Amino acid sequence: MGAKWCILDSQELGASERPRRSVMAVFTMWCRELLATWLVVTPIGVTWLMNVENCVMHRVDTRLPLSRQLAVRRRLVAITVVVASLLGSSSLADAATRTVSAGGLTATFTYQGSLPLPRYLHLTLSQNGQVFYDRPVHSKWCGENCAPNLIAPASTLLHLVRLQQHGPLSVVLDLYSGGAHCCTIEQAFTFSFQSNARRVHMVEHNFGDPSVNLARIGPRGTYDFVSADDRFAYEFTDYAASGLPIEILSVAHNSFRNVTRSFPQLIARDAAQWMSDFKAQASSHYQDTVGLVAAWAADEDLLGHSVAVSNFLATQARAGHLNSALSPINPSGQKFVAALQRFLRKAGYVG
Repeated sequence: MGAKWCILDSQELGASERPRRSVMAVFTMWCRELLATWLVVTPIGVTWLMNVENCVMHRVDTRLPLSRQLAVRRRLVAITVVVASLLGSSSLADAATRTVSAGGLTATFTYQGSLPLPRYLHLTLSQNGQVFYDRPVHSKWCGENCAPNLIAPASTLLHLVRLQQHGPLSVVLDLYSGGAHCCTIEQAFTFSFQSNARRVHMVEHNFGDPSVNLARIGPRGTYDFVSADDRFAYEFTDYAASGLPIEILSVAHNSFRNVTRSFPQLIARDAAQWMSDFKAQASSHYQDTVGLVAAWAADEDLLGHSVAVSNFLATQARAGHLNSALSPINPSGQKFVAALQRFLRKAGYVG
């Protein structure tokens, strides 16, 4: 049960339908599966639900733009968690521990209680066996009620990585605030020394609905946070059809900084995929394209192609290809172009 719908590729979804159905069609099939499972509530059924989450993680179509992959995963996993709680998730876990070690540094993350509402999240850091940090996990977005980020494989909820080129190893913790559309929270713990004492600096960033890939793409093997710009969600159309352009952040001087412009090849790849998705909408007469072209325009503006973007948008508006499924609530055509250009300027993509 559930094997066929785990496959999200062109055999399941036509090219012109992928941007919308990549979420909505799977969502429908998911509900059907859950209805069948609801009728037979057993510990095996609950375990099956959590196994489905692993299937979703590994079978989302990787040819979709990064932000679309992350959105599909987030929505399906959020539903998994909610339904698991309704089916008696107290059997899933009473406590859990994650530990990572490198270079004498050890980080241990623990929590108690049952998914999806674990309690008592705690982080302990030690160097060569000597504990120097031992505190409950707390975030300004979810207080002490955060959860481990279930979108990530269990073994990667906790990371030891080098975030700065000449800095020591840092600890990164993946958290989730709860809800179908919010929020992925990344906490980075960096270290400094003062008077022979180690100081711990925690900085965090709320990425909103998109998840995050901690990728080794920075200078000399440092790690950056690859995600998508959540500000585009719902801006021009419904969530399922919203395009979220690539966004890359790094940690430096105890803060998250947007470094997306430093990776033009990744931006160009993201833009090419959004354009491919936009062109695929020709077979459906461009019924809902504004979300896709908005993400493409943002990427291209970051690459310095603002004149080409303006020309393309003007041509497509005249051809009647810039439409929103939520029109007239959300603008289409030339009104959309004007709204998009204002949004991109305000969001820092232009100028």
